[in-house]
Amino acid sequence: MMYELAVVGLGYVGLPLARAAGAAGLSVVGFDVDEVVVGALNAGLSHVDDLSDGDVGAMISLGFHASTDPSVLSRAATIVICVPTPLSDEGGPDLRAVTAATVTVGDQLRRDALVILESTTFPGTTETVIRPLLEARSGLVAGTDFQLAFSPERVDPGNTLYTIENTPKVVGGLTEASTAAARDFYARFIEQVAVAKGTREAETAKLLENTYRHVNIALVNEMARFCHEMDIDLWDVIRLASTKPFGFQPFYPGPGVGGHCIPIDPNYLSHAVRSALGYPFRFVELAQEINATMPGYVAHRIQNALNDVGRAVRGSSVLLLGVTYKANIADQRESPAVALAQHLLDLGAAVSYHDPYVQDWHSCPEVPRVDDLEGAVGEAEMTVLVQHHRDYDVDDLVDRAELFFDTRGVTTDGRAIRL
Repeated sequence: MMYELAVVGLGYVGLPLARAAGAAGLSVVGFDVDEVVVGALNAGLSHVDDLSDGDVGAMISLGFHASTDPSVLSRAATIVICVPTPLSDEGGPDLRAVTAATVTVGDQLRRDALVILESTTFPGTTETVIRPLLEARSGLVAGTDFQLAFSPERVDPGNTLYTIENTPKVVGGLTEASTAAARDFYARFIEQVAVAKGTREAETAKLLENTYRHVNIALVNEMARFCHEMDIDLWDVIRLASTKPFGFQPFYPGPGVGGHCIPIDPNYLSHAVRSALGYPFRFVELAQEINATMPGYVAHRIQNALNDVGRAVRGSSVLLLGVTYKANIADQRESPAVALAQHLLDLGAAVSYHDPYVQDWHSCPEVPRVDDLEGAVGEAEMTVLVQHHRDYDVDDLVDRAELFFDTRGVTTDGRAIRL
């Protein structure tokens, strides 16, 4: 059987892409090296927040299936690579998953196919890393025997307003023909396609989007510190500034940054600048320094709040509410709650957590989960709202708590301590 699309990597990016393409009538196959993921998907079970089991079942009814057999790629007109790109232990780009996927694709690549990389990476990756690997493994020439393009993913987990279908898609090809092929492919199921001059522009656009957020979050995180010292309500300051109808976009402080994009993508851009030009991208590196210290700052504020009522943090029971990186989803990637919990444990606190979306906090196995939210809040000496899930009636929880620290600025009860 021939497929119009093969998606390599069936995670938070690849699986929604496969669903959207299949819903538009394309024949889609998914490839992943994780046998557990593949087996679950073929049984109609979803492992990502944005798709329910029912969504996966609907995909299967339209002909989708997942496979660990790379030979399915040889029967695909378009192959989209959607594998993770984390940071290495040294803080630079870790392209091992991308290069492994590219080798697999190259071994199966057919003439006239279109290959698109969606994994976030540094400028030049498509041209200097992906192209040589594909050509060496396949014996084909990019731009002549097959088309090659980059199109950054713009998946926002939990966002029901902007989905794959109505979020503009950036595409940049190795050649004009590659760009046109990628544009025409995405236009089959995405409302608007924005064409880049080339792959490097498309790669850099993704990094700029998230660096913009990273830097502005760092700005308000630093303001949170001096506003606290100067007895200024930063949350009210942001509310007031937001009344300006032009020239201002609100960003909010928090206990740190999380998810795949904000803590990681700007480092790819900073790495590219240092590697290619030999000097630092100072805005990014300063923003990273500020945002990375926020969990420690919050732990210090919690310690001070306990001191104010005559208690040491050592031995005090501290309950963390919400340990995912984003509200109302189960995604734990790069959550700042991990660093916050570790700081509190290092200070000697007895830390526990509650999260309606997380039964197993795999990043902090030493921190126990509590099931009785109201009872746990009543018993804890300090309750900390780390993530504002819709399940939490925060003002009711403030009323039940002995001390309540709000890192998200959502409480209206004056007894709450706000970041």
